[in-house]
Formats: sequence, structure tokens, C-alpha cells
Amino acid sequence: MAAETSERQASVERHNESACPVVQAVDSIGTPWRLNVVYALRDGEKRFNELKESTDARSKTLSDALEPLVEDDIVDRRMEEAAPVAVFYRLTPKGRELLDVLDELDDWARRWDDVSPPAGGRLREDASPS
Repeated sequence: MAAETSERQASVERHNESACPVVQAVDSIGTPWRLNVVYALRDGEKRFNELKESTDARSKTLSDALEPLVEDDIVDRRMEEAAPVAVFYRLTPKGRELLDVLDELDDWARRWDDVSPPAGGRLREDASPS
């Protein structure tokens, strides 16, 4: 079954080569927890526990969301080893640019899905609706 699934996936990718960059981008950020992390970091650097509080995620869930974001250079991880050890996260330039793309997606969703804005408003404070 796994070989059949892999073969099918390869076939889909061959037929949709032009969509592959979009598919890869969505795969990088396309889970609700990853999007919550990006949203939580829009205002600047946060410690792990601050991110937990901002996203209401459990430690494992947050770690699982952060790992691919760090690997894909969307989020930067910085550790201060002075006692107590602290780990900080912030958006990279790539991650900050992603906020613009997510704002565009937000605009699209509001136009077509009649989505209510979240309590905090848009992803970026400096962004205004079109």
C-alpha cells in the first residue's frame, strides 16, 4: 500500500509541476499550529513559554510546529545559555515576508468566505484591508 501511495504521489507531482512551488509552500506552513506560531510572532521575538501562552498549545504540539518552521527558515531559534537557559523565537525575513502573503490570503478569504476577523485583527498591524 505504501509503495502504491508513493507512486501515486509521484504521478500527481509530475502532472502538476507548475503547482509544486505552491504545494511546497503550503506544506511548509499549512498546519493550523504553524500558522498560529507565525501569527504569534508577528509582533516580535518570544520565549518558548510566551509562545505556548500566545497559541494555547501544549509543549509537544508547539515543538512539533516550530521544528519545520525553523528548518524552512521561517522562524529563527536563538538560545541564551546564561542561567536560566532561555530559548527565543522570531520571524526571519522570509517569515516576515510571509505575513504579507497571509494578509493577501486573509483578504481573499474575507471576500469569498465572509470570514469574521479574529479578535486581534489582521496578521500585520500596519496592513489595511483593500
